[in-house]
Amino acid sequence: MQNWTQEKQIIESAWSDRALLQDSATQAVVKKVVSAVDSGSLRAAYPEGAEWIVQDWVKKAIILFFPISPMEAMSVGPFQFHDKIPLKSLEQLKGVRVVPGAVARFGAHISAGAILMPSFVNIGAFVGEGTMVDTWATVGSCAQVGARVHLSGGVGLGGVLEPVQAAPVIVEDDAFLGSRCIVVEGVRIGKGAVLGANVVLTASTQIIDVSGPVPIESKGFIPPSSVVIPGIRTKKFPSGEFQIPAALIVGKRKESTDKKTSLNDALRDFGVSV
Repeated sequence: MQNWTQEKQIIESAWSDRALLQDSATQAVVKKVVSAVDSGSLRAAYPEGAEWIVQDWVKKAIILFFPISPMEAMSVGPFQFHDKIPLKSLEQLKGVRVVPGAVARFGAHISAGAILMPSFVNIGAFVGEGTMVDTWATVGSCAQVGARVHLSGGVGLGGVLEPVQAAPVIVEDDAFLGSRCIVVEGVRIGKGAVLGANVVLTASTQIIDVSGPVPIESKGFIPPSSVVIPGIRTKKFPSGEFQIPAALIVGKRKESTDKKTSLNDALRDFGVSV
């Protein structure tokens, strides 16, 4: 793995003193870092054991990339754009199936074997091999999506560049997110988890495991292999009691079965719609 100590120091200095962005050598480092994120050799966040490490200096480099990038007119077939960040070329998407209408910005890494239906992947994001980004799904800036994940139609993964220390949305390997799921504010979806249609997860969403004799509440993390459906809970306000959204863990995906089969079984067994 490349040692990025020198580049990190230059990015941190430019972050503290934006005047340094006038220097061509500093600009070259910013572009080098964003190009590395684009290629997948560097990430805004990466797994280390059971935890994820956020590299806020990489996010700083992405933010600094904007002021040094001029607005330009871009054409892709009959479509025209006016932006600072170019779209990824087919040369940068080798081994990826790109359906007409799919958009991936430079600085987003799409691994070989992934499929992009008409969708949008923003700068800083990482999409693993064999992952399906289905129609109208969005992968926000710096969101990290593992291998063999299925993001169903209309799924929205929130992006985060600032505050730079904030964790991005993370969807780990083999997870399945049903239609119109929303995951934002640094929520992490564990390996092999299944989210039914319309599950909404924010940092403050109550996640309630109702699969045992006593409900267990948590926030911000869906454990591996969990099967999740939308729910509601009652909360007291000064004007009365009202229902607010929650997410219910209703069971576990079976590890003994093939992933595709167990997915179908999970949806049938727990009545989850997708």
